[in-house]
Amino acid sequence: MTTERCREWRESLGAHALGQLPEEERAALEAHLAGCPECRAELEALAGVARLLPLADREHFDTAPTPPLSLGDRVATAIRGEQRALRRRRLRLGLAFSGATAAVAAAVLAIFVLPGGSGAGPEQRVAFGSLPPGLHIGATLEPHAFGTEIHMYVKGAPSGTLCRVFLRGPDGARMPAGSFRYRWGDDADAVLSAALDLSRTQAIGVQVGNRTFVAPVESSDTA
Repeated sequence: MTTERCREWRESLGAHALGQLPEEERAALEAHLAGCPECRAELEALAGVARLLPLADREHFDTAPTPPLSLGDRVATAIRGEQRALRRRRLRLGLAFSGATAAVAAAVLAIFVLPGGSGAGPEQRVAFGSLPPGLHIGATLEPHAFGTEIHMYVKGAPSGTLCRVFLRGPDGARMPAGSFRYRWGDDADAVLSAALDLSRTQAIGVQVGNRTFVAPVESSDTA
């Protein structure tokens, strides 16, 4: 069953099955597939269809049907529904910023740990400070057997801006976590993956267009 956290990945499965997914997005998708049997099953089904496409005889294709007049309204309604779902999910993750909170975050970095213990917990919420006016960035980091799952929230970037996410390890090296495009000029909530363990993650960064923003991550690695 398609879950909300897999929605962004499902949009890339078709391009991956056809071999048309950009390299920078393919690596992140494959990291997600390693820990998601549902997405792997859907990719296998799409791969079967992709193998059959070259066998299709174009001469037997009928003229493309004219879309119904109501299609535009249905698409617009679906888009509005997706935007409302993203806003509700943003609120559940605790990443909604009021004007006063954004002003404080612009000067001070705040790291929030979920209830249930002191220090680094099983899941971390990170807010980025020192951001340009109108830009809000936050993330929730979850540990998994394959590494770290990243729920990335961005609001206020120009529509169509490419956002590249990475984690930084104890040696300062960057571990790419994938990328997504900021859409609709409203807000974006993407789910990404990186092979670096959360316990060894020192910082999370995101390149929004030509600007890079980095926030430290509280580590639970005591070795």
